Amino acid sequence: MSTITDFFEVGADIRDTKAPAGPIERKWSQRKFEAKLVNPANRRKLSIIVVGTGLAGGAAAATLGEAGYNVLNFCYQDSPRRAHSIAAQGGINAAKNYRNDNDSTMRLFYDTVKGGDYRARETNVYRLAEVSANIIDQCVAQGVPFAREYGGLLDNRSFGGVQVQRTFYARGQTGQQLLIGAYQSLERQVAAGTVTMYTRHEMMEIIMSEGRARGIVTRNMVTGAIEAYTADAVVLATGGYGNVFFLSTNAMGCNATAAWRAHRKGAYFGNPCFTQIHPTCIPVHGDTQSKLTLMSESLRNDGRIWVPKKAEDCTKDPRQIAEEDRDYYLERIYPAFGNLVPRDIASRQAKNMCDEGRGVGPAVEEVNHRTGETVSRRRGVYLDFASAIERLGRDAVEKKYGNLFDMYAQITGENPYETPMRIYPAVHYTMGGLWVDYDLQSNLTGLYVTGEANFSDHGANRLGASALMQGLADGYFVLPNTINDYLAGAPFAPLGADDPAVVEAVNDVKNRVNRLLSIDGSRTVDSFHKELGNIMWEYCGMERTQEGLTYAIGRIRELREEFWSDVKVTGVNEDFNQTLERAGRVADFFELAELMCVDALHRRESCGGHFRAESQTEEGEALRHDDEYLYVAAWEFGGEGSKPVLHKEPLDYEFIELKQRSYK
Repeated sequence: MSTITDFFEVGADIRDTKAPAGPIERKWSQRKFEAKLVNPANRRKLSIIVVGTGLAGGAAAATLGEAGYNVLNFCYQDSPRRAHSIAAQGGINAAKNYRNDNDSTMRLFYDTVKGGDYRARETNVYRLAEVSANIIDQCVAQGVPFAREYGGLLDNRSFGGVQVQRTFYARGQTGQQLLIGAYQSLERQVAAGTVTMYTRHEMMEIIMSEGRARGIVTRNMVTGAIEAYTADAVVLATGGYGNVFFLSTNAMGCNATAAWRAHRKGAYFGNPCFTQIHPTCIPVHGDTQSKLTLMSESLRNDGRIWVPKKAEDCTKDPRQIAEEDRDYYLERIYPAFGNLVPRDIASRQAKNMCDEGRGVGPAVEEVNHRTGETVSRRRGVYLDFASAIERLGRDAVEKKYGNLFDMYAQITGENPYETPMRIYPAVHYTMGGLWVDYDLQSNLTGLYVTGEANFSDHGANRLGASALMQGLADGYFVLPNTINDYLAGAPFAPLGADDPAVVEAVNDVKNRVNRLLSIDGSRTVDSFHKELGNIMWEYCGMERTQEGLTYAIGRIRELREEFWSDVKVTGVNEDFNQTLERAGRVADFFELAELMCVDALHRRESCGGHFRAESQTEEGEALRHDDEYLYVAAWEFGGEGSKPVLHKEPLDYEFIELKQRSYK
């Protein structure tokens, strides 16, 4: 019988040593003053690799290029504008208090820490809240068409987990508009010659030399060429790892390879089990589905969520169910926040309603992988705009949410103006990521990590509209003011193509590619990915147990062995080969999935999106254990076939009082 400690070893505690002492409101200005500078003439002699062109990567590359550094910017898409940031819909938070509803930097800081269930680092979160207002000014100057009120002032709306209106938005396409702003800044620097853009290049390995991150190895996705690029520092802005679940709201190309390759070279991975389930997604509708579609959380401003009170009404047309027979369960359970509770709480309650037999939509056969038992469940709840249309009028609702309603109608064939939307939780965002200090530098010298690729700002649950905020804060305002402290010691000795560190990294990539192509098995890459995703959703998804996680780890190991002996990767390397691309990503997902389950297994508490069934209140809410788990779990790669090593970063709450969350 395995015990929890059979799966990992415990190493020394770690600390972030970069945040200055003193009052929290002065830490960022103090750090900027203490950081070393690089004079403009010397910046022209230094080079920085930025991997990723989303809001975090694109903003960083543009800003560093404008500062005068030589920037090499990489993305696997055919254009920087196809980065997944484009898919964000609802808005971006900023503590400007335009609605005069008592918002402030301190309140945004508090809401973010509380929303993350007290598992985020105070210093990083306060800085995020502090620079948030600057982001809006930056984007307005770039021409981002934020929604405005009749008088011309920028409009705001609410999002989950808060009681103020601080979310700036551009209908239901905020991410797209913000990315266009970052993209035009980036292209300006490309034209100026400070940024060199490499599209259709996938990062496959990181180059470490004399303890420093000095470059990357990429595969040209069109020609198959495996090439090394070196610089004085490396920045990863490569997004999250939600696609480990196969079905998620992420673009199908989103992957974890860049971060995982850095992890295998020694970068700590922080809180990998902290993944976010978004409550407002179009439900799964078939076995052949390859991704899920998110309906923006902004819809929870005016939409009301409900299920029938009686199970026998679940097959009725919702318009035929009387008002007194509807259970507006979020408004009933959480009267203070209602439909705007945080995402983890809204998601769990939707699952609870469906588990009770009061879900709506088509019945789905669910198989327990361990017992073989099959049960029938309806996995959906209603998101209803009838009262909003009655109160505001259809034209007003259409102006605020029209493109989202159109998208829903195109996908489902149903008219949401006339019939309530059906939604259900789905994997969306990952709060875990590579560990970074206050400067956004990983424990690997010279390797910086920004945006969703790092772990730093959201704890165990991200508040809605904070992903865009973090990406742009890191790219425009934080990284450019911290990386100079490291680059003041550069330039470092150039690395040639024949340098042992470069040769080793290139050969590692070639060997991995050749190994995948040589297996010539009988199963497709997608069949393995889908089976892995089913395991993760079932046992490391919305609810986790010690028994289920232990089973999942064993099953993942078995499936990984089968993958490396029976996967079929068609084609050759020296060509456009999407099967090879997916195979490399899925191989890394197998290793990451196991670490996620180990992290979830070791954390025997419930917090935010990590809900351990063994740790809940009498009312079924998440129950933390601050006496045991008030720390960041930073995992070190133990080596091939060895256990991962857990390093704990204790979390000190000096400015916010620890308490069990309540949104009632």
